[in-house]
Amino acid sequence: LNGTKMSCYDQIKQTIIKSELVPAGIPTQFASAMGAGFFMACTVSPFDMVRTRLMNQPPDAKIYSGAFDCVGKILAAEGPGGFYRGFLPIWMRFAPTTCLQLV
Repeated sequence: LNGTKMSCYDQIKQTIIKSELVPAGIPTQFASAMGAGFFMACTVSPFDMVRTRLMNQPPDAKIYSGAFDCVGKILAAEGPGGFYRGFLPIWMRFAPTTCLQLV
C-alpha cells in the first residue's frame, strides 16, 4: 500500500501543479492525498473482499475451500465489480489517514 500511496500522491501532485486547478500549498497536498487514498482503496478492495468472505463463512459449512476458490466464485457470481462492493467505506477509511500522513 505504501508504494501505491507514495507513487500516486507524487503523480497526482505533479498533475495538479501543472494544471493549476488547485491553489499551491496545503490545498494541493490535500487533493493529492485524497487521490492517493482513492487509489489505495482501489488496490486493497479485492483483497479485503476475499478476506471478509473467507472470515465470515460458517465454520461448519464452508463455502470456499481457499482464497483462489473464493476469487473464482466471486468473479463467476458477481463479475469484476463484486470485488469492489464496499469500496466507499474503504476509501473513507484511507482518505483521511492518508491526508493526515501526507499534508
